[in-house]
Amino acid sequence: MIKTETVVLYVHGRGGSADEAEHYRSLFPGADVSGLDYKTDLPWETNKEIGKAVKDLKERYSRIILLASSIGAFYSMNAGICGDIDHAFFISPIVDMEKLITDMMMWAGVSEGDLKREKTIKTDFGEELSWEYLCYVRDNPIKWTVPTDILYGSEDNLQSMESVKAFTEKTNSSVTVMQGGEHWFHTGEQMQFLDEWIKEKSIY
Repeated sequence: MIKTETVVLYVHGRGGSADEAEHYRSLFPGADVSGLDYKTDLPWETNKEIGKAVKDLKERYSRIILLASSIGAFYSMNAGICGDIDHAFFISPIVDMEKLITDMMMWAGVSEGDLKREKTIKTDFGEELSWEYLCYVRDNPIKWTVPTDILYGSEDNLQSMESVKAFTEKTNSSVTVMQGGEHWFHTGEQMQFLDEWIKEKSIY
């Protein structure tokens, strides 16, 4: 089978969809762009979905570029796909899931003992805390070796700049900060900044 040169695999964040991949087609000329609609929100299940998607693409393409947003980046890094990805672009990535969970526990006034005893706790701000999820994250630390460019908003309320910097230092990734940018890049100004960032960082 003759392989097409490059494909961009888009992995959306929470509440998103594979349809968002359409936005990025014009930003990766000469490459195919494929969006993944994963069906679960548990990392020990999404890792299988993402792993299978990458394996299938590997059979048809010579190069795979990963484009992932928010928790989609965490799910992707948890999927054991480093050997198959040539480059990655992360938009507002969750790079320290344990820190995010413990932050949410603090916001909800939930102790580790409470969560261990109750197993799951629904917060007033709509998130469900899970002892099983927290244990999984601790037992499966992220190991990421793919050359990666990160876009981060200075007003991101889910991951701190300290967490992002620690990740970039550990993985030798680059980070671009949009002053005033939020975790969810969605305004006209933010999307323009995002598009220009991809064009500037593109390896084509």
